[in-house]
Amino acid sequence: MVIVTLQRDKCIGCNYCVEFAPKQFQMSKKDGKTVLIKSVNNKGFHTLKSHDHTITEACEQAEKACPVHIISVKET
Repeated sequence: MVIVTLQRDKCIGCNYCVEFAPKQFQMSKKDGKTVLIKSVNNKGFHTLKSHDHTITEACEQAEKACPVHIISVKET
């Protein structure tokens, strides 16, 4: 399982995550912050759990590119 977590409140809207993983991230037109698609929000932590391991590489690239380090990717 791949677990991707986003601390959305700390997002600065740089768009790097969308560039590297457009199937998992998109920018909100309301506030200019990123949205982790199909995630569950729990106290500001948006979490996506997926059995699709093909998303791992793109999400890890987004994690490394994020200048405020608000994305984490774990593979179990």
